[in-house]
Amino acid sequence: MNKIGIFVNFWENNWKVDLKKYVQKVSKIGYDVLEFQAQALLDMGNAELTELKALAAANGVELTYSLGLDMAYDISSPDATVRQGGIRYLTDIMTQIGKMEGKLLSGVSYAGWGVPADLDKATRLQHSVDSMKQLASIADGLGLTYGIEAVNRFEGILVNTAAEARAYVEQVDHPAVGILLDTYHMNIEEGSIRDAIHTAGDRLVGFHIGENNRTCPGRGHLNWSEIFDALREVDYKGRIVAEPFVMSGGEVGKSIYVWRNLLQNPSETALDTEAAYMLDYVRAHL
Repeated sequence: MNKIGIFVNFWENNWKVDLKKYVQKVSKIGYDVLEFQAQALLDMGNAELTELKALAAANGVELTYSLGLDMAYDISSPDATVRQGGIRYLTDIMTQIGKMEGKLLSGVSYAGWGVPADLDKATRLQHSVDSMKQLASIADGLGLTYGIEAVNRFEGILVNTAAEARAYVEQVDHPAVGILLDTYHMNIEEGSIRDAIHTAGDRLVGFHIGENNRTCPGRGHLNWSEIFDALREVDYKGRIVAEPFVMSGGEVGKSIYVWRNLLQNPSETALDTEAAYMLDYVRAHL
């Protein structure tokens, strides 16, 4: 059965969080995976990494890593200096993940997160692919898979659909690079979520779930029976990580444009209750 995970910023609206607290929390609720922003690893020394790794293992929680790449490290940039800096930055992050024996880095980590000033998509795409070919070899050496996430048009220009993600990974042509799909983004960009999952097919290495408005599955209008049926049809055995964002305010609310609370009175207790509901909902569909 697929491992089920949750992104730590379901509970927090700033990116820096107490990871040890949430390893224990998600374990208690019953999740298999905790995902968080990989940037945090760069602020952690070896002793802290070892402590977090041991805590996760003791609680039966796998750690996975996501990233919205800062434009300062954009590996699709027309500026070669920026691209080279991005490759170094991502190499440093992957090295830290390697110390944690992590297996998956995903997100908008193939270009700067957001819409760049210039919209020369073809040139940027080629720069990104060329950069990713270098990063793929590094990832492979660390036993790490690099998931290219298709995101909506407001958060990136290079890879918006499953078809574009498939074309990207086929250009990179390395087994360490695959596709991550997210139901929230697919709801915006795809004509059919089922067809998108089939397009990703055997290159699907990660799957994020959230409703049409980024609340918890079952709280909106997405057809979850169809979605889980499609995952079974392509024989997807990987992680399914819930990534709802339900609180306004803070760095997270500003970054992803959450201007009102999507869960009434989102106290920690209420969020814990919603997380438990979400886990049960997902399990019922597997």
